[in-house]
Amino acid sequence: MPDRLLAEGVEGALGERLVSARPLGGGCIGEVYKVELSDGTPLVAKVDREGGAQLECEAYMLRYLRQRSGLPVPEVLHCSQNLLLMEFVEGESRFSPAAERHAAELLAGLHDIGGAAYGHERDTLIGSLPQPNPWTDSWVDFFREHRLLYMARVAREAGRLPAKDARRVGRLAERLDDLIGEPQPPGLVHGDVWSANVLAKEDRIAAFLDPAIYHADPEVELAFISLFDSFGEPFFERYAEIRGIKEGFFEVRRDLYNLYPLLVHVYFFGGGYLLSVEETLRRFGV
Repeated sequence: MPDRLLAEGVEGALGERLVSARPLGGGCIGEVYKVELSDGTPLVAKVDREGGAQLECEAYMLRYLRQRSGLPVPEVLHCSQNLLLMEFVEGESRFSPAAERHAAELLAGLHDIGGAAYGHERDTLIGSLPQPNPWTDSWVDFFREHRLLYMARVAREAGRLPAKDARRVGRLAERLDDLIGEPQPPGLVHGDVWSANVLAKEDRIAAFLDPAIYHADPEVELAFISLFDSFGEPFFERYAEIRGIKEGFFEVRRDLYNLYPLLVHVYFFGGGYLLSVEETLRRFGV
């Protein structure tokens, strides 16, 4: 039986009675359910019982992607502080080579969408964590200040990142000008592409979920995809055919860019992710 907050929220928003609700896995923001309305329509509902601004931010990001890009994302049907209702998209997080190539085509198109600078028109979220996006002309400055140093500070203040490692991140950040330089123009990124945030149906990508958007060097997206082996060789070959992958990405910049999501994971989970952070720091001699 659906609980009262969910049932009353759905009926008040859509004018349809809720007949069932089944918890879904995944998602860092609130509780996630697959719900069915009295007319048989399936939806996804996210419930935030604390009533913060996180659901509104997720709804904003999904709407932004639908309006500004060709990336398939669920349609937002309703959003309040406590309840986000979205289209239910059929699919699985398993990808054939053809689906990986389709993902490459979709993300290459997304990365072609430029911005005024690096950052975004508003701050967004990575999982449930605030992600600051002040417009910044220099990618090196943006990535240093608003990704590496920011997330190291957040993880340190949460007691997840030892002070000595936070200082090492700072020393590495001072060297970014020599390690990554100023790349291609900014491109819009999804920001959190891993297998659980992508749904495929047969050989096509049906939807990307849980975005963390901003304008970046698109290589940060490729780096994160490789971190958890979300896509493999078919993806990278097709992406390179469309946009190219510059020399030095796999050898140097990939590990640097993945330090940011690793710090995010240190904040949420600690454990083995801290070992991965320390391994990256050792690799770059800090």
